[in-house]
Amino acid sequence: MHEIVQDYYGKQLQTSDDLKTSACCDASALPAWLKPLLARVHPEVLARYYGCGLVCPPLLEGCRVLDLGSGSGRDVYALAQLVGKSGEVIGVDMTPEQLAVAEQHRAWHAEQFGYANVHFLEGYIEKLDELDLAPGSFDVIVSNCVVNLSPDKDAVLRGVHRLLKKGGEFYFSDVYADRRVPDAVRNDPVLYGECLGGALYWNDFIRLANTHGFADPRLVEDRPLEVTDPKLAPRVGNLKFYSATYRLFKLDGLETACEDYGQAVIYRGSIPDHPHRFVLDKHHHIETGRVFPVCGNTWRMLQDTRFREHFEFIGDFATHYGLFEGCGASMPFDDKEDDEASCACC
Repeated sequence: MHEIVQDYYGKQLQTSDDLKTSACCDASALPAWLKPLLARVHPEVLARYYGCGLVCPPLLEGCRVLDLGSGSGRDVYALAQLVGKSGEVIGVDMTPEQLAVAEQHRAWHAEQFGYANVHFLEGYIEKLDELDLAPGSFDVIVSNCVVNLSPDKDAVLRGVHRLLKKGGEFYFSDVYADRRVPDAVRNDPVLYGECLGGALYWNDFIRLANTHGFADPRLVEDRPLEVTDPKLAPRVGNLKFYSATYRLFKLDGLETACEDYGQAVIYRGSIPDHPHRFVLDKHHHIETGRVFPVCGNTWRMLQDTRFREHFEFIGDFATHYGLFEGCGASMPFDDKEDDEASCACC
């Protein structure tokens, strides 16, 4: 699979126009604050972009960021501007042709930005322990439509957890399927290269994240993907694919369900480019100045991370009130007695 991916992204694809699905983002959907950052990225780097989402989370000034599968470096060079002179961005990729483009324009970008804070490493995202990267040394790790290409996703998440600082996050976009992908699709070289063959069934991803210490993965945004090539479309059959962005926090104490402790937060509106609301995930759009009830996990994701100083916190963990209402889960027991029900057990 490594050889298939290296050939596809190193030789067969020359620009994003060569892709056969709608995985790549529409530039018109980019937020206003990101457009001037991309305007300072070299045109050749932009032309060889094969991502499926937006992997620029807020509040990155001074952070150390790792980009898994950085390709020609579009996201790296955008992130370099967000972390600033005091931060650092490292890109890891296994495709020499892509890295060559990224390296070729490194000095050009340093001149554009006024500082040099970017490095690129050749390596496999399943073997991060073989690179010169210290455990617990990154504030944020990102990846854009690359984890699906890995033949060992267990190793990827294990490596990510090892490299993140406590309170750090894995913020990444990828492709997921509505069911487990059959072998016929998984072993198709073109479908694999197009990020469909290696896509995880979404529920298997949730289980995998929990296994590797990332409890309560948060879905930020998602959209359906279309196979635009008429020759490829029949091969996927009834499978449905989605581009989705998740954020996974490395935090002690996160629970597998949203538990209610009567807590709430108030967003101060102080995060740059986000004066009116803070979006934690798809279901938590927190308006500035408004008391916003939260579960215990959301409380920790805000209080025990880089976001802490931008919120006021109400309550503690002294009293538990059961499941947080509206989180998607429910108590399995009936509240009303059924007079006709009988049980053999006593």
